[in-house]
Amino acid sequence: MRRRSILAAALALALVLTGCGGGGGEASPAPEGAEAAVTVNYGISNPWDSLMPYNSVSGSNYARIIYDKIYDRLAYVHADGTLSPRGAERWESAGEGYAVVFHLDPEAVFHDGTPVTAEHWAETFRLMTDPACPTLGKANFSVLTGTDENGNRTEGEAFGAEAVDEHTLRLTFKDPTTPEDFLLDRNREFYVLPTHLLEGVDPAELMDLDLWEAPVGSGPCKFVEQVAGSRLTLAAHTNYHLGTPGFDYLVITVVDKSNLLTALIAGDLDYYAFGGSVTAEDAPAAEAAGLEVLEGTVPNTFFELMLNCETISDARIRQAMELALDRELLCEQATQGRGVVTGSSISPASPYAQAAAAAPERDVEAARALLAEAGYDGRSYTLVCTSNRAGLAALIQQNLGEAGIHVEIETVDSAAMFAGMADGTYDIGIASHTPGALPLWFVESRFAENNNIFHVSDLEPYTQCIQAVKRETDPAARTALVAELETLLAQERPFLPLWFGTALHVQSPTVEGIDYASSSFSNENVWEWVKQ
Repeated sequence: MRRRSILAAALALALVLTGCGGGGGEASPAPEGAEAAVTVNYGISNPWDSLMPYNSVSGSNYARIIYDKIYDRLAYVHADGTLSPRGAERWESAGEGYAVVFHLDPEAVFHDGTPVTAEHWAETFRLMTDPACPTLGKANFSVLTGTDENGNRTEGEAFGAEAVDEHTLRLTFKDPTTPEDFLLDRNREFYVLPTHLLEGVDPAELMDLDLWEAPVGSGPCKFVEQVAGSRLTLAAHTNYHLGTPGFDYLVITVVDKSNLLTALIAGDLDYYAFGGSVTAEDAPAAEAAGLEVLEGTVPNTFFELMLNCETISDARIRQAMELALDRELLCEQATQGRGVVTGSSISPASPYAQAAAAAPERDVEAARALLAEAGYDGRSYTLVCTSNRAGLAALIQQNLGEAGIHVEIETVDSAAMFAGMADGTYDIGIASHTPGALPLWFVESRFAENNNIFHVSDLEPYTQCIQAVKRETDPAARTALVAELETLLAQERPFLPLWFGTALHVQSPTVEGIDYASSSFSNENVWEWVKQ
């Protein structure tokens, strides 16, 4: 029944998309000459909120995946955390680890034909950090010297973005920063703007320019037209320095998430964001329709149990919870065999995976012994989750119950869950995240005074370890420091790592060259796409 309903929905959706363009408004006319052009029809489930990359209210990946096509970034981030040239051909550390020098591609040009220079990059950063400029996400620039904690340039201080020469950009940081750390952490936030078109503009009025209604970038696609919140038409940038995309037009249409697969089956879409992902439940319908479904090779989801260390204050009780969990069973039930259990938030694909703490074997008797040692009084803990994870919560409840730990389940929406964990309402929460390749991608932001979501009473041991890792630029020494942090986390268990899962990607039947997994970093190798 599930398969038939999906195929029937595909036929219905085909009529909808043909009649109204598949978006939330009236379809725009096809660009002149587009009848004979090669067009890639691309689906996305949420609209972008601005075409100016530093003016997105949501700051969401749905906006970033659009900016990725119109504007250029310094690098391309692969799913496994490796990096390839994009705006920059190469880069190296400088200034005893406090700076990174980027050697820009001299062939890069804006859509109006103007060559991209290091001054464009440096001036973009200067404009965005101008105190008068209402940049959204300005705090991303606070890592550069000459800025305050909010990312505003500080008068009288040397600013950390400098055009050394026409094609050499030097960024200087407040703390030692490796090129890889900077790019993996911030690459998706920084884009080069056509500052040659912004001369004389008051920074306070920058975001209100008509330019952002028909933007000029230097990315692989050029703006053609849009129906706001519904459809965006882009053309291939034939002078893109990494290569001309193998299509003429890229038409991005907002489609309800539940209809993305049906639209692909119906032939109304060639591909959809992010990475053509599909659930294990819907994969058989895609395969029945003749589509190929492949499992990703790099983990794209990390599951953990958030713990309230104020209400579960004894580390022995938290360790007992870990020993009581049957991670293998939980992972199998949740991922249908597409996951690997873990004792760490460090991705198995990370170069720091060797330093990750191992997941202990289940040992219910050892858990009971720890509870007795800690004087557990039989109190009941509240386990919170979203409704789609109620079954998983029931298994966790059963696991913990076998060790004598009492748990009550409460289902809420995601926002209420995180708010309740943050304010201490709940004791345990089931959460998932998109992992990064850096060793601190998860822990750094969660052991801070302004985001102590695990309610750790003494953050200093964690912050000392985290800062030591951040300051170290030698790979071997850094790996050793990561291992020290992992040892501390394994002893205290402020949260319980569970498993990493991989996605299923529906292969486009019409477009070749798509790097499906890397879309999780909000970048897509559009210049390598070819539609016959």
